[in-house]
Amino acid sequence: MWRYREILPLLQSTKGIDPPVTLGEGWTPLLRARRLGSTLALRRLYIKDESLNPARSFKARGASAAVTRALHLGARTIVAASNGHAGIAIAAYGARAALSVRVFTPGDVKASFTAATALHGAEVTTVDGGSVDADRAAAAFAAENGGYDLSAFSEPYRLEGTKTVGYEIAEQLGWEVPDWIICPAASGTALVGLWKAFTEMASLGWIDPVRRPHIVAVQAAGCAPIVRTVGSGSDRVDAWESAARTTADDLRVTEPAGGALVLRAIRESSGAAIGVGDAEMLAEMKMLARLEGVSAAPGGGATVHALRVLVSESRIKPHDTVVLVNPASSDY
Repeated sequence: MWRYREILPLLQSTKGIDPPVTLGEGWTPLLRARRLGSTLALRRLYIKDESLNPARSFKARGASAAVTRALHLGARTIVAASNGHAGIAIAAYGARAALSVRVFTPGDVKASFTAATALHGAEVTTVDGGSVDADRAAAAFAAENGGYDLSAFSEPYRLEGTKTVGYEIAEQLGWEVPDWIICPAASGTALVGLWKAFTEMASLGWIDPVRRPHIVAVQAAGCAPIVRTVGSGSDRVDAWESAARTTADDLRVTEPAGGALVLRAIRESSGAAIGVGDAEMLAEMKMLARLEGVSAAPGGGATVHALRVLVSESRIKPHDTVVLVNPASSDY
């Protein structure tokens, strides 16, 4: 990831550029999905497989950048709210930097996520309620105890690390821009980071400034505040009023902190937002494993179903270049 260090938040010190806190994150494979593509008559279908990052998800990128900056700004304790993969990544990079880590999780988070977070030495606090309650608990703890809050969109540096997914997609395609990028959306860091990357590359002159990808946000049908907003034409992403009903842990975000920015990316790119049921998600996870050998998280399976919808509606054409983002491994 740090191959793009000139556009990442490193600090200049009297000794030169401060080194990043890294576990070897980034430069994940962009896999040509020929067998899956053939079932949909798509000639140029790819999977950006983020499951091969440290901590098994794209969250490693944001954790690396944010922990790097927190360390060099003098933080001793880092704090975060998480539904799963983010907590594991922040705990891992906090351990790498020898920082104290406190992670707040909703009460319904799987034991495997909390165990993996605690394995890296983080103190895990389970909060009554959902993702919003965990966010509030993390913010309160950081304010009261002087911790550095790395919850989604609480600081800018997680987004800076996450945007490198977009830089890699462009570089791995020979600086050609894909027509479509389909990516799961929870708090919104992945999608906002992608759009930021392509906006920056256009301003740098690395890509055609006119031709940028259509961005597709994919959510669980049982927790889809962004999908609902796009469907209604509203300019405001309101909270999902009922409890999240999905087995996809990382998609159980009822009030996405980056919702407005995701909405902007979808509309500026003439993209889309699609809700996917749990049964379809799980079926497509198996399809990815059997056809392409990819061990995908439920969100990765959801991107395949969204692709099928867009192909059936003739929005995606056989000659289009399409990238599916698998955000994490199915290991947890």
